[in-house]
Amino acid sequence: MRADRLVATLLQLQSRGRVTAAEVASEQEVSLATARRDLEALSSAGIPVYSQPGRGGGWMLVGGARTDLSGLSEPEAHALFLMAGPAAVGQAAAPAAATALRKLISALPHTFRDDAEAAARATIVDPASWGGQEIAGASALVQNLQTAIVKRLKVRIGYVNASRETSERIVDPWGLVDKDDVWYLIAGTEKGRRTFRVERITSAFVTDEPAVRPADFELAHAWREVVDEMEQRRSRSWATVLIDERFVAILRTHFGKHCHVVSAGENGRASVRVAAPTALDLARNLAGWGCSVEVTEPQSVRDSLAHIGAELTSLYPPQA
Repeated sequence: MRADRLVATLLQLQSRGRVTAAEVASEQEVSLATARRDLEALSSAGIPVYSQPGRGGGWMLVGGARTDLSGLSEPEAHALFLMAGPAAVGQAAAPAAATALRKLISALPHTFRDDAEAAARATIVDPASWGGQEIAGASALVQNLQTAIVKRLKVRIGYVNASRETSERIVDPWGLVDKDDVWYLIAGTEKGRRTFRVERITSAFVTDEPAVRPADFELAHAWREVVDEMEQRRSRSWATVLIDERFVAILRTHFGKHCHVVSAGENGRASVRVAAPTALDLARNLAGWGCSVEVTEPQSVRDSLAHIGAELTSLYPPQA
């Protein structure tokens, strides 16, 4: 803990230019005698700290000397604060991150500091959708899993799969991914790497047993493989549709990367291929377009649309 206090004291000296032992004691929550010993220890360690007695005196760095405790270059500092700022600056859910950024700003050379502070405040992240409620941030479960990943400890989890089947297993937690406000845990199991949707984890107990993680494991690479696999599952069924060219962009917002323009047809109509996990999923997504979209193939999607239309007509018969 003393090393932490010494670094904090040095940061005070760098940010304020002059401090008194009383100010150090108050901020570090130590006795006045301990604060004086810490300041003297900095001087004994070779850091150019000296004391000036009398009224208006205190402890100062010789000639305004500065020590770049971070070791960051200017571009590195900009990149770090641009990324970390939205998650920490002004966010009540991340007080530790905000405190860490404040300390790091103090550790930067004076010429970097103003730009770093501006970078930290250049972007904010608002996770709530329009008309939606604000999301409070990572849950206690996510934080528990993060701790296990950092400390490399196995976790015993209870899990409910998509078929509502429950199971319990011990996993090696390798990484967490937040995709569109949905958390996923990538972990090692007896059957190899697996991905767990965190909202389906019913319990998570961090054990004392060390977790095993491959030396060449990279979370970003592993997640790209997971995404590629999931996208393949989401595009198992395709349909070709005709739609006015002016609506192609809107159709693409519904299907994302699973929407490809085949050709521009006659009378301003475009031929587009769209995909979904099943033919029924395609029909459900296209039914709301009514006559604005015409499915030319396959027949399975056309049949599903006809079935949906018959159900709606039966449920909502026209009034005489």
